[in-house]
Amino acid sequence: MTPTTTTGWTPVCTVDQLPRERGVAALVDGRAVALFRTYDDAWFALDNRCPFANASVLARGIVGTRGDVPFVASPMLKQPFGLRDGVCLDDPTVRVTTYAVRVTDGVVHVGPANQEVP
Repeated sequence: MTPTTTTGWTPVCTVDQLPRERGVAALVDGRAVALFRTYDDAWFALDNRCPFANASVLARGIVGTRGDVPFVASPMLKQPFGLRDGVCLDDPTVRVTTYAVRVTDGVVHVGPANQEVP
């Protein structure tokens, strides 16, 4: 894929390159980002660093749902992080940064960090 454009969006992969319920790590503007595709073809991006394990591993986590909340479980210590807001489902005082995602002409782009909810 090409580097970040002047619009602040980085192409990461094509839709066909990431299977459903999987993640992939990407370097986006110097940040380690984990990009996920859910079973229903929704796309999400989070910081790749698990705050509990202090390791860049979230892209290798297990993607699932708890009720209607899509999440990724850290592969090291199994804490689940909501894909929509980055909040740990077991400890809401802990969160990871989320990023905007868009799909254009079959290419998945990661954009700027989302504003955190106070």
